[in-house]
Amino acid sequence: MTNYKLVMKKILFPLILLFTAATYSLACTNFLVGKDASEDGSTYISYAADSYSLYGFLRYQAAADHPAGAQRAVRDWDTGRPLDSIAEVRHTYSVVGNMNEHQLTIGETTWGGREELWDSVGIDYGSLIYIALERCRTARKAIECITDLVAQYGYASEGETFSIGDPDEVWIMDLIGKGPGRKGAVWVAARVPDDCICAHANQARITTLPVQAKGNKRHGNKVYSKDGNWIWSRDVISFAREKGYFSGKDADFSFQAAYAPFDFSGLYVCEARVWSFFRRHADDMDRYFDYATGTTFRQTHGQTAGEPMPLFVKPNHKLSLHDMRQAMRDEYQGTPLDITCGTDAGPWNSKLRYGGLGFKLDSVQYWYERPTATQQTGWSFVSQMRGMNPAGGIFWFGVDDAANTVYMPIYCRMDSVPECLSEGNGDLYTYSPTSAWWAFNMVANWAYTKYSRIHPEIVREQQVWEERFDSQIEGVDRHVSEMNDKDARAFLTNYSCAQARLVLNAWKELDIYLRVKYIDGQERKEQDGRFVRNAWGEPVGPNRLAFPEPYLRTIQNEITHE
Repeated sequence: MTNYKLVMKKILFPLILLFTAATYSLACTNFLVGKDASEDGSTYISYAADSYSLYGFLRYQAAADHPAGAQRAVRDWDTGRPLDSIAEVRHTYSVVGNMNEHQLTIGETTWGGREELWDSVGIDYGSLIYIALERCRTARKAIECITDLVAQYGYASEGETFSIGDPDEVWIMDLIGKGPGRKGAVWVAARVPDDCICAHANQARITTLPVQAKGNKRHGNKVYSKDGNWIWSRDVISFAREKGYFSGKDADFSFQAAYAPFDFSGLYVCEARVWSFFRRHADDMDRYFDYATGTTFRQTHGQTAGEPMPLFVKPNHKLSLHDMRQAMRDEYQGTPLDITCGTDAGPWNSKLRYGGLGFKLDSVQYWYERPTATQQTGWSFVSQMRGMNPAGGIFWFGVDDAANTVYMPIYCRMDSVPECLSEGNGDLYTYSPTSAWWAFNMVANWAYTKYSRIHPEIVREQQVWEERFDSQIEGVDRHVSEMNDKDARAFLTNYSCAQARLVLNAWKELDIYLRVKYIDGQERKEQDGRFVRNAWGEPVGPNRLAFPEPYLRTIQNEITHE
């Protein structure tokens, strides 16, 4: 039995310590898996793009040849603001979502860090992702591409962690700019060991690096470790010294401590998500509970965060595709942080919280839990990089809240995307009956009204579809192996589009079914899969759903009694 220490459901902490960080959005979560840590030998990267301003659609960029001297316009990924114009390369690869035709995948989470190092000139983090996907075949080349671009043009974003993977290697990279007027960035990239897993969630995670190991090599503005598993900017330590962020010995330097020092939210809101993923798949992770929940940080008044979690952990079993999907659906089930429990979850265990990540009352800041699966997700994915498989990698894509979505198979060798997932098919302010995001959003929002009753019905339907897709993978692979490249791409495109279309139709039907079943706050009676009617064909009375007993006990003194 887990021996957790007693934890308050809402954590109080003096404002002077809580608000030392900028008010950037604490959004997005990434999980990474090495090829020897997965059941099928694939590498995995998963990513949830979380923002109340995000609309879920699947980006597609066709492969292209470009004339000499061509320029590429850069627009800020978050706002659409025009940035720089950069030289285009002669050939760019096709990209679907965050995966290109060579199975290179890149994800990210933003952590802000030192505000004085932010800049608005250069290339933003989102554009860096898609430029690298269009230009690179491997994770190592993508790291070189991203860091070379910011060195040449500047970095127009806050602190960022990137997940960068191909079928052979998965890397994590922390990066932050140098502030207005100084091009370039300071950064460090570490290869995830093949038998390990890793995660990041809006907090820089890399601490020490092997700066004093013998055999490290310098090449231009980069340093490469002898074993090839680390790369960092040559001035990552000297710049920290110059800015007054670090003054110790090189061997004691920590990127996280220098460029993204902890505040309470960096632990309770961010590191806790990493802890929950590690806890699912590795032993002895409960020892980090006080660290990940900011308990030690509170107890020491911000002097220490306690023993930090490792950057990588070796799982106690090989992770499956199903494990990765379920990790994206984590709501802290089975821990004191379970967001579906407690008075703030209401009588029906809702995950919705109003007013942001917390609230202020009597000059004290209170914080809600922030799980991986959250209602403001625009879209999420599990990227399965399968190496030499003839069908290529599979970009399992879902829209809206991951806990209530279906991850649809999107093959990286596709030539177009399904209409229901296409850009321009509706937006955040424009309803479209052919939009998957709108279909899933409407079902999820209905579920939030009675989450403990409706969510399990969604999960059952979710499992039916994902098990069906899993059972078809082998047949798709076999079929494609007998085709030439052109025919294979056409088949994979038609297959992926057809599955997305089927899911859209199923979810629209599910929406109608759930709205009828739970109309007016009650539950319509069913028998053999049909709503019950009387002998004359008229609807019978509903099951009148009373509040669960624990909630009744919280309100019993406010209700009239005999």
